[in-house]
Amino acid sequence: MRGIWTILMLVCSNVFMTFAWYGHLKLNEMKISTGWPLILVILFSWGIAFFEYCLTVPANRIGFSGNGGPFNLLQLKVIQEAISLTVFTLIVMLVFKGESIHWNHLVAFGCLVLAVFFAFLK
Repeated sequence: MRGIWTILMLVCSNVFMTFAWYGHLKLNEMKISTGWPLILVILFSWGIAFFEYCLTVPANRIGFSGNGGPFNLLQLKVIQEAISLTVFTLIVMLVFKGESIHWNHLVAFGCLVLAVFFAFLK
């Protein structure tokens, strides 16, 4: 159960992370934040990133084998990266409609899936 909670929390944290890192670009595109000074954009992104950290830190604590979780540190990191790219891609496809996915992106995703597979080999 700890592994499932870890993964769910990492998925949710990555939604916040993606919007913290790239959401301001969509706001700018929608003419909402066009006149904002850079410091305001940074503070806005930090405000969103706060919620990312509120999920990422406990997810890693719950999931880490040193705390009774099922994953070692390297496995946690590889899972995090695979989730990050998956969430990012879904958000780009749904929110940033002008971006397209090409064959090389799919190959990169395949490599990440292989990375997760290899990280879990005994």
